[in-house]
Amino acid sequence: MDEVIYKIVPQTLWEEARRTGVFEGAPVDRADGFIHFSTAAQARETAAKHFAGQGDLLLVAVDAAALGTALVYEVSRGGALFPHLYGPLSLDHVRSEIPLPLGNDGAHRFPAEIA
Repeated sequence: MDEVIYKIVPQTLWEEARRTGVFEGAPVDRADGFIHFSTAAQARETAAKHFAGQGDLLLVAVDAAALGTALVYEVSRGGALFPHLYGPLSLDHVRSEIPLPLGNDGAHRFPAEIA
C-alpha cells in the first residue's frame, strides 16, 4: 500500500511520545483499540473533519512498511481503506514531524508533498 502514512496529532500529546519514544495513541485511538492514520490523499479531509479550527497540530509521517503486520488497511469513511495500527507506534518509525498551522481561511496548511 502506501509507503508513508500520516498521523495528525496535537503537539502537547506528541511531546509525551517524544519523552517515552512511543506513541500510545490519542484518546480516540485508545477508545477504538488502534491508532488512526491517513494516507497522503486522505490527510486533508481528516484534518477538516476531525481537527477543524484546531491549531498546535503536527503532521507526523511514518514509514508504513516498518510497522509490519500490526498495520491493517480497513474500510472506514466513505468506504475508503484507512491505515490502522494495532499497537503502539515506536518513534523509530517516524520520518518527520511537520507543524500543521491554520491559514487565514481556517484550513490547515499542508506541505506541498501531501496531495
